[in-house]
Amino acid sequence: MRSEPAAALRHRAVEAPAGRLHLAEQGTGPLILLVHGFPESWYSWRRQLPALAAAGYRAAAIDVRGYGRSSKPAATDAYRMLDLVEDNVAAVRALGEDSAVVVGHDWGSSIAAASALLHPEVFRAVGLLSVPYAPPGGPRPTDVFSRTGGPEQEFYVSYFQEPGRAEAEIEPDVRGWLAGFYAALSADTMPAEGEPDPHFVTPGCRMRDRFPAGRLPAWLSEEDLDVYAGEFERTGLTGALNRYRTMDRDWEDLAPHRGAPVEQPALFVGGALDASTTWMSAAIDAFPTTLPALSASHLLEGCGHWIQQERPEEVNSLLTDWLATVQG
Repeated sequence: MRSEPAAALRHRAVEAPAGRLHLAEQGTGPLILLVHGFPESWYSWRRQLPALAAAGYRAAAIDVRGYGRSSKPAATDAYRMLDLVEDNVAAVRALGEDSAVVVGHDWGSSIAAASALLHPEVFRAVGLLSVPYAPPGGPRPTDVFSRTGGPEQEFYVSYFQEPGRAEAEIEPDVRGWLAGFYAALSADTMPAEGEPDPHFVTPGCRMRDRFPAGRLPAWLSEEDLDVYAGEFERTGLTGALNRYRTMDRDWEDLAPHRGAPVEQPALFVGGALDASTTWMSAAIDAFPTTLPALSASHLLEGCGHWIQQERPEEVNSLLTDWLATVQG
């Protein structure tokens, strides 16, 4: 691939089912669509965009609907997985391409996998960061989450379900809440073994009561935090949280694809200290059947959840090496 180290970062808005989909793109060449998770934005890929451009790719990082400068539909069910997948398809078409490689992190990983599953003619390969692929099916999600943690603590996904509840905690101090949440899931600042797990909420308390306080993780500067906080202070958190509130609807919508594998070439990269990796270890073990064309699976030792920001050089190297095999 031709190197393009000086390619400029460009921002644009494209038409999508959401209305407006904002993206940042850099480079020229085969299209790589980058999809962020919660609570993030296109900015989460700031260290991947120039690396992919320099490797000869056109990298485009979107603001998922409900985030940043993308449209924020009012209806909760406008954040269904089917709708987010169609936003991804629309982004590829709006960028003048017939196909792309899709790479996602956190919720973006699930959105990327669903995009590849539902539109294999558009997404020719899929990269999954932090959250492995779990085929549709199984019990109703909210039934599972309501039993997670037992009677003495509430799982954060259940905590997010009631509209307005998490917003009431977060929005009076968006910057402080984000700083604590990012720190809670980062390798260098997460609670030590034996301390209260920040993925759970004690009855009558707030989620942030279990967050570390007073120290940012090494990957997050004050300026980076300003970017994230500024976006959510402007938009609020409801659009982002609505992704969690449509999980049962996704379970219904995707029932026809119960147990279906993703057949395209795939990559998984997780952090060895990330609870998402631990909780979903069964999904990783099932990769031979759920991702039959998996090219490689990597666990980065000493890494937490924010993998492409905590360990950008390693992730960039793994991505570009894999993309070279995908592109042939």
